[in-house]
Amino acid sequence: MMVQLDEVTQFSHMPEGQYFDRKSARIKPEDAVRHVIAFANASGGQLVIGIEDDGTITGFRRENAKPIESFEQLPITLCAPAPVVQARRAPCVNDAGEDDVVLVLDIAPSSNHVVEKRLGGDVYLREADNSVRLDREQVRALEYDKGQLWFEDELARGGASIDDVDREFLARYKRVIGAEHMDDERLLVARDFLRDGRLTDAGVILFAADPMRFLPSAWVRVLRVDGTELRTGRNLNITKDVEFSGPLVSVVEKAGALIEALLRDFQVLDDNVRFKTVPEYPRFAWFEGLVNAVAHRDYSLQGDYTRVMIFDDRLEITSPGTLPNRVTLENMRTTRFARNPKICHVLTSFEMVRELNEGVHRMYEEMDELGLPAPEFSEPNGMVVKLVLRNDIARRVPYVAAADEVPNMARNKTDDRGLVVNGQELTPVERTALDIAARDGKVSTRILAQEAGIGLRTASKTLAALAERGLLTWHGTSRRDPQQHYTSK
Repeated sequence: MMVQLDEVTQFSHMPEGQYFDRKSARIKPEDAVRHVIAFANASGGQLVIGIEDDGTITGFRRENAKPIESFEQLPITLCAPAPVVQARRAPCVNDAGEDDVVLVLDIAPSSNHVVEKRLGGDVYLREADNSVRLDREQVRALEYDKGQLWFEDELARGGASIDDVDREFLARYKRVIGAEHMDDERLLVARDFLRDGRLTDAGVILFAADPMRFLPSAWVRVLRVDGTELRTGRNLNITKDVEFSGPLVSVVEKAGALIEALLRDFQVLDDNVRFKTVPEYPRFAWFEGLVNAVAHRDYSLQGDYTRVMIFDDRLEITSPGTLPNRVTLENMRTTRFARNPKICHVLTSFEMVRELNEGVHRMYEEMDELGLPAPEFSEPNGMVVKLVLRNDIARRVPYVAAADEVPNMARNKTDDRGLVVNGQELTPVERTALDIAARDGKVSTRILAQEAGIGLRTASKTLAALAERGLLTWHGTSRRDPQQHYTSK
């Protein structure tokens, strides 16, 4: 495929970064190969040979330029295994005014193997505009991510054995899979959770009574924060902080029960302008987020744990490690990959895990059905995956059973943002009136005046206007009736 002449000019002006680099044709192929390897081990990229670092187009006719064939062949001659690279020669005019070419190498990401230098075995990874050489531990982490090695299959450090297993939970697992007749040790060996008398990392995570003895980061923390931002010191605003450890299924169940207890119900107006009670978030959305966090996290990373933080306006779930293998923020609704397949298999036995993309897609659907913003996934520091669910609290009213439990947000409306109903925006006082009607079953002029801090005349006009708009129904024998009141439609 011919490349337009102006494309080379674009290459000369493009900033070097995560997916693009350019090098002079005078570079040795043995040195250029590091960039090919780095792109292949990351998310792929484009390497252009024949343009200087400052953007000058020098091509291959310049003195001391290496043969273009040596660069075209380097994926095969200098890489192991050979990455998928498409090479094309792009015609151009070099800085001397001569007809020339540059070489464009389109490098595909290697999804299931770590690519290394054929001589010496050096491994590189693209990080921003640098091709970084990895040390031994970093290479191992990359091998886990590529599925070349599985952390969950390695023998746990510290000599974990069958004596460390939670026998009560193991018995429960045997019932779930219909293997009550099998001996405990035989079952664990058959499922490759026990090898040579020692538990694997997956065996520890799934079945150990105290996994943190062997994997200190194998725990979940749930926090409830009073407000929309976490404060520290004297202003610390954490109202609940609970840590969970043990067999992973039990951790998910206990953490899920606490999260459900901490979440609120809300009152919203439906299409018929009637109040209905809805959950703060769809249960499927936050529970799937929790399960994905523990099922697909990178357990080889020490020093961090799975964290759930519940704020007034959002719920955040943070999981150590980046998205697994070929899954990206852009394709996660359609692409499948399990970093920990054995762990996922056991969670599936308890009907907790779905295919990653299936569950994520349904999360979006459930949030949309409840009229909430779409889930937000990110990799904020390149070391964790964060899910944020937002409850749209500015347009929803927390539901409580008794008047003395109503929070300030529902009792004293100071928010100047209205609630839109049938294309009409409600004032804070109108919102208060509807809140009272939903809470108490009725609202009167006197009660509205007291709770909204307004005069009786203003309260009366507000209620009459809401009735005219079809949002409330008036009840009484006459406008002078002391018992007159309004109810929700």
